[in-house]
This record gives sequence, C-alpha cells and structure tokens, in this order.
Amino acid sequence: MKSSNRICVSIGHETIDDVLALADSVVSLADVLEIRLDYLGLPAVSPFLNTLQIPLLFTNRPDWEGGAFSGDEEQRLGVLLEAVAENSTYVDLELLAPEESHQRMRIALRESKTKLIVSWHNFKNTPSREELVGRMTLMQELGADIGKIITTANTYQDVLRVMQLQEVAEQLNFPLIAFCMGRAGVVSRVSTCGLGGYMTYCAVSDAEATAPGQLSVAALREIYSLMGA
Repeated sequence: MKSSNRICVSIGHETIDDVLALADSVVSLADVLEIRLDYLGLPAVSPFLNTLQIPLLFTNRPDWEGGAFSGDEEQRLGVLLEAVAENSTYVDLELLAPEESHQRMRIALRESKTKLIVSWHNFKNTPSREELVGRMTLMQELGADIGKIITTANTYQDVLRVMQLQEVAEQLNFPLIAFCMGRAGVVSRVSTCGLGGYMTYCAVSDAEATAPGQLSVAALREIYSLMGA
C-alpha cells in the first residue's frame, strides 16, 4: 500500500527497451517515473507514453547541469516539447536554460495539460538562504507549476536551510521539490514530503542511482513503512 509521500523513480539507460524493463520492475512502488532522456541513445517519448500507465516526467538534463546530454539546445528542447504536445504529466526544464527555451516552453504549455517543473541543481554546496529563495522566486516568475531546488549538503545546517524553503513556498502558494544530495542529505530525501515537499526522487536500485545519495525505491518504501508513513 502506497503512502501519502509522492515518490518519483528516476530511470536512466541507453535503450528504450532497457528503460521499459526497469520501469516494469518498479511501477508498483512508484507514484511517478522520471524518464531521463539524456541517457538514451535515441531520445523519444511516445514509446513510454504508449506503454506505461503511470504519471511520467520527462527530463533531458544537459551536461552543464550534471546530465548526460551534450548536443545543441534546439535538439534538447525539441524532445521535451514533444512530451508537452503529447500531454505527459510533467516535463523538467532547468532554471538556467536559455530564455528562448523558457519562452518556447511557456507557449507550448498553453495548449497542454503538462505541468512544468523548473529545476536548479548545485553539485558542490548549498548557497545562502537569500540565494535559494531568490532562485525559487525566479522559478515562479518563469511560469513553473512546480519548483525544484536540489543542493549538495556538506553539513546538517545545509539540510536545514533547504528544508526551511518549504515555509516560503507555502507563503507563495508554490509547490516545491527540495532536498539535498550527498551523504548528509540522505535524511532530506526521506523527510521532504512530510515537511511539505511536493515529491522526492529515488532510484530503481542502488546500482542505478542517477544522483549522489539517491536511495533505491525499495529502501525508501521500507523506511516509510517502518515510519508508518
């Protein structure tokens, strides 16, 4: 039985068949599946939308934000716009993507049921509260339905700073995904939904992690079960 926590399982593999096989192995444990298009040799959205009966999030993360996509922006954005045209549940677009990409995404979303997650990741540290709040405010101004702020925690103070963003998000009436990467940040992946976070992310298995400190979906479900959540 699933808890009230919204769990997104992130899947990154080179072939569509591999992704579909992994998706099938965890679909009963997930609330959302993130298809990492940047890992695919030939990115596509239709095979997943036509096969998987679960909310899907499409992400095409560029290498300049820790992803595997190294092509041009037109190509990267094109497959995300295809997901919007086919009314996927979510797409992810980076806060630091070119303004033209944000403009094209906003236009496409006018005729779609897709929700836009605007994301920002820091793989080195956790900035000041002022910077984090500023980035969240900018996400909302850019038309995000949901914000996503993920930093790297080096101390417990970093974790607390990110978790406290939910207070501001509530004041802004802005759904926010926020937790920390790294060993110190693992607790935030578990606790974020209970503290107001929109969603948390995990991996198919320990070997399939797509980000530092990412738990497997089985481990996360077991923790929630022990917590009675």
